[in-house]
Amino acid sequence: MSDSYQIPPKTRIGHIHLKVSDLEQSLDFYCGLLGFDLITTYGNQAAFISAGGYHHHIGLNTWQSLGAPPAPERSTGLFHTAILYPARKDLAEILQRLIDADYPLSGASDHGVSEALYLDDPDQNGVELYWDRPENEWPENEDGSLNMFTKALNLQDLLNELK
Repeated sequence: MSDSYQIPPKTRIGHIHLKVSDLEQSLDFYCGLLGFDLITTYGNQAAFISAGGYHHHIGLNTWQSLGAPPAPERSTGLFHTAILYPARKDLAEILQRLIDADYPLSGASDHGVSEALYLDDPDQNGVELYWDRPENEWPENEDGSLNMFTKALNLQDLLNELK
């Protein structure tokens, strides 16, 4: 491998595809709770959902997982899917929606560069809901390198965005 190659700076992750045990239950979570739009289905085995009309940000399928239990916690695989919200107020709105639905969070963190909410989907796939602070606000170490950290997120301060 050549050390000189770098992936183009504007490259991005286009979509994820998750194996789920129950398609309707997953659609209730991703569309009903998180607000994604259902774009299309392949019978009762797969669905493609998105934000803003894109062909799909998330694919959900039961092709190899119908009725299966969640993957063991101590195994390889996806740690979490991260969903980037455009503004802090948008993150506050989904937090309020989760609170209203009594949907449990598994964590909430301030990373300096971002603020994040953590939860699990119905198949125990980790989901991170977050927003990025403007790049000029990212904390730096004395040597100019990025100073990412994990501190408790003040949820009440986040919810104050809704006032």
